[in-house]
Amino acid sequence: MAPPLLSFTLSLPPFLRPTRTSNPTPIRSSSMDPHSHSPPKRVVVCGGGVIGVCTAYFLAKKGAVVTLVEKSSVACAASGKAGGFLALDWCDGGPLESLARASFNLHRTLAAELDGPESYGYRPLNTLSLTVTEYQTSKAHSGKSDLPGWVDGPGRSPRTIGTTATTAQVHPRLFCRTLISKAVEVYGVKVVIGKVEEVGVVEGRVESVVLEGGRVIKSDAVVLALGPWCGKFEILSSLFRVYGLKAHSIVLRPKEPEAITPHALFLSYYSAQGGKPLDPEVYPRPTGEVYICGMSSEAEVPDNPEEIVGNPESIETLKRVASNVSSHLREGEAEVKAEQACFLPCTDDGRPVIGELPGIKGCYVATGHNCWGILNGPATGAAMAELVLDGQASIVDLSRFSPARFVGPRKKGLGH
Repeated sequence: MAPPLLSFTLSLPPFLRPTRTSNPTPIRSSSMDPHSHSPPKRVVVCGGGVIGVCTAYFLAKKGAVVTLVEKSSVACAASGKAGGFLALDWCDGGPLESLARASFNLHRTLAAELDGPESYGYRPLNTLSLTVTEYQTSKAHSGKSDLPGWVDGPGRSPRTIGTTATTAQVHPRLFCRTLISKAVEVYGVKVVIGKVEEVGVVEGRVESVVLEGGRVIKSDAVVLALGPWCGKFEILSSLFRVYGLKAHSIVLRPKEPEAITPHALFLSYYSAQGGKPLDPEVYPRPTGEVYICGMSSEAEVPDNPEEIVGNPESIETLKRVASNVSSHLREGEAEVKAEQACFLPCTDDGRPVIGELPGIKGCYVATGHNCWGILNGPATGAAMAELVLDGQASIVDLSRFSPARFVGPRKKGLGH
């Protein structure tokens, strides 16, 4: 039986307005010397996605005076259109293992602190893989005990690939906005809506951030957490390449949402037209909605995230996937709440870039998290806060993610 459905209402502070008159209140943490008479560090975080929001949150919690600059609105791009799937051990054996494990556990801690289940749909869930072969007329399975009852399309070969101990989910937009609301109201973060034009550097050290229109924000450090838009900055593109992987998704609201149990599905989907199988994913949410994503390809990143629209063929394919997975998700049985696309930030070596830029004191970058941005946002933000304020991260070793890896012989062919 599916758990009771949740209704989320989030009272947002006025952080989406272009200006703010109140002064941020620094919160001093135990990690800072209480006898020090030096003023708190001023940090500008550029980018209002999950990486920027988490970084701003943990910086302010540790005592920095933080300004977050976002061009459009918080979580308006990939961080608002992602699936919000979390996995403890799916990155084991690779360069992301320690980051992913630390962040999965930090998600659990944040959910306890911020009432995640009620605030942004945090919940552990079981995860299955299965094969679906598309037919002109789907033949529903009857009474199969190895699949949830609502998965009544032509699915076969189910396998458990995650349990409530190892996989979970959040509603990504609500997660980001809950976190930034807390950061604004409790830790004094100031949010400014504006476009970053350049980072002011004097004698090899960050001095300010300049916005479109000429506004200058003085700072001791800047964190560039702009997702695929990091590639628009020469200060970064001259060192490494960040490109956008355009991913599509739809959100459905079935007529009988109480029938949908918390099982995430990872599919091998064979189209009736033949060809290689697709790999869409299906995430029921505690709101009663069902999120389906897939159909990814590299594409040019537009300047304005609000201008991103999905390719009609990709959206139609996802609708066909939905109807073949479950009769509850077919046309007429489910309302289409969203048809959308977003750009995942990717790097050439498949690793995120997290650290201080070589040769520019106080200029940091955090991008390139690909499909694991929501999972790895908290640990990235916490580690970045430690790096900026303490000079070294303790929650996770950031050395393998440093932008310094692109300097020297390896730089050739990785930049623009």
